[in-house]
Amino acid sequence: MARFEMLEAGFGAMGATAQADILFELGMMYATGRDCETDVVAAHKWFNIAAIKGSVRAAELRSELSAAMSKAEIARALREAREWMTMH
Repeated sequence: MARFEMLEAGFGAMGATAQADILFELGMMYATGRDCETDVVAAHKWFNIAAIKGSVRAAELRSELSAAMSKAEIARALREAREWMTMH
């Protein structure tokens, strides 16, 4: 599965809008299977993080995606998002 790590030193210095846009695109990549296999848990995770960073569209898509996910999948996505936010 494709992975996009944002470990470069400059990522934290980016503006919130740029961060949200990048995170939103990660959500779209996993939601649509662009350059990777479709993964609703990963898509929800990235949409959630993008929404936290201020992306209204990510929040909307996260909500739509949640309607088609099981409670276990949503819980896993939320846990992974929380872990990512803790690490970054």
